[in-house]
Amino acid sequence: MLVTLERRAKPIPSLEVLVVDDHVLVRRGLALSIEEARPRVRVVEASSLAQAIEIARRRPNLALALCDLQLPDAQGIQAVTALVEALGDTPLVVISAQEDPALMTACIRAGARGFLPKAGPAEVVIHALSLVLDARADPRERYVPMPPQALTRRRESHQGAELLDRLTDRQRDVFRLLLEGQSNKEIARSLGVLEGTVKVHVRAIMQKLGVSSRTQVAIAAAKAGCLNA
Repeated sequence: MLVTLERRAKPIPSLEVLVVDDHVLVRRGLALSIEEARPRVRVVEASSLAQAIEIARRRPNLALALCDLQLPDAQGIQAVTALVEALGDTPLVVISAQEDPALMTACIRAGARGFLPKAGPAEVVIHALSLVLDARADPRERYVPMPPQALTRRRESHQGAELLDRLTDRQRDVFRLLLEGQSNKEIARSLGVLEGTVKVHVRAIMQKLGVSSRTQVAIAAAKAGCLNA
């Protein structure tokens, strides 16, 4: 008599991301974009600060939280401070229709790990979230759009300015050291981060430039007018 044993595949572990916004269309749009780009991510939604705090307390293994600044029961830095405290070590990224550099700085000082304008392209949002998820081991990582005054003094081309605008602060550091010819290990030592984190940034920079080697990065940077940055 033959006995057939059914082998059940072990469920693939997934990450949970909390999205907090009182506008259901915005909330669902973000959730769908995240789930499409990161199939292993499960999105949990909240429409108020109180609901978000309750979820954070019940789900201590959240990988990331996204929060609008204008909520029914809290606004501005008050919402950021309260949610950062409830989340503990879980990174918080602010998503807002406001793009005031002073507000961005205040959010980061209040503990947010990033600031994303709602008007930004969906690809930029997804890339920023992926960066935070993939580099959670580096608590110094921040994602904030580059303000106009931080761009290069000499803009040799609009293309070069657009490229720099799309890089995070840490990516701009890596990009500069890449152009100096430093290796991943040397860049990691210069910035005080893990070599694996540098590899994540280098890969992201190459993807944005549409190239596959360091030499091509230098060529693309020259064509974009970034070598004088």
